Amino acid sequence: MTDEQIMEAVQNGDLQQASLLFDRYHQRLFNFLARLTMDREVAEDLTQNVFLRMIRYRNSYRQGLKFQSWIYQVARNVFSDHYQQTKNKKADFVAVEKMSEHIADNEDSAMMDEQEQLLQKSMALLSEEQRELLVLTRFQHMKYEEVAVLMNTTVANIKVKVHRAIAKLREHYFELEKI
Repeated sequence: MTDEQIMEAVQNGDLQQASLLFDRYHQRLFNFLARLTMDREVAEDLTQNVFLRMIRYRNSYRQGLKFQSWIYQVARNVFSDHYQQTKNKKADFVAVEKMSEHIADNEDSAMMDEQEQLLQKSMALLSEEQRELLVLTRFQHMKYEEVAVLMNTTVANIKVKVHRAIAKLREHYFELEKI
């Protein structure tokens, strides 16, 4: 069964089918959210929230729409809600410099090689939108057309933004490499 057929079954009340979608998408969504939040534990919580919302708002899924685009939009909304809540709770936000230090202190960084650490630090220096675009296109391997639908814009606009994000990432990477 396709993702769309399974989601239609979930919409029609067969909630057991949601486990198939969870099996297919939880790892990809976790990776997406982990790269956006830079925090594994938060990403785990947000991933669970995505699937809770999938069930709660199953009637908002429109038949004929690609399921992957819909579930990533749900994930983006969950991340956005989390970001707003954390921003509102903390009057002073974490500076970009501190984000890259946090990544360096992370337990997983012990296993990362130096290039991976530089890449992660460089990603942390990007704007939220640039980081999201690169995560979707490069790490989640979504096509530009899918990202354009997800972000409600044109494919040409996505290509330009991805190109600029890669240029900025490259700039940050080589600056950090000199240090």
